[in-house]
Amino acid sequence: MTDDCLFCRIVAGSVPARVVHETDSVLAFHDINPQAPTHVLVIPKVHHRAVGDLDPVTAGAVLQAAHHVAKGEGIAEDGYRLVFNTGRDGGQTVFHVHCHVLGGRSLTWPPG
Repeated sequence: MTDDCLFCRIVAGSVPARVVHETDSVLAFHDINPQAPTHVLVIPKVHHRAVGDLDPVTAGAVLQAAHHVAKGEGIAEDGYRLVFNTGRDGGQTVFHVHCHVLGGRSLTWPPG
């Protein structure tokens, strides 16, 4: 855990979040600035700066949780998008790896 990391503080319970799914290794919660009707973040509970830092087991747990969230939020059947922003130029603003689960409307391409 990193004290200056917002997501680590959410995992620790010192910052509130609207949690929708939790396992021993991952936590999923609603984004505070949603970009779609459904916008949930899935994070590993252990701090990793970027997606390339994840071991295969943790990466798999994040992806499995993302699909679980999509089903739970009712967007799995119509479709959803998973996004990992990595690095500043990739749009990452919180440097704790996280997967955006987006859906609830038709998503266009390219994303922007």
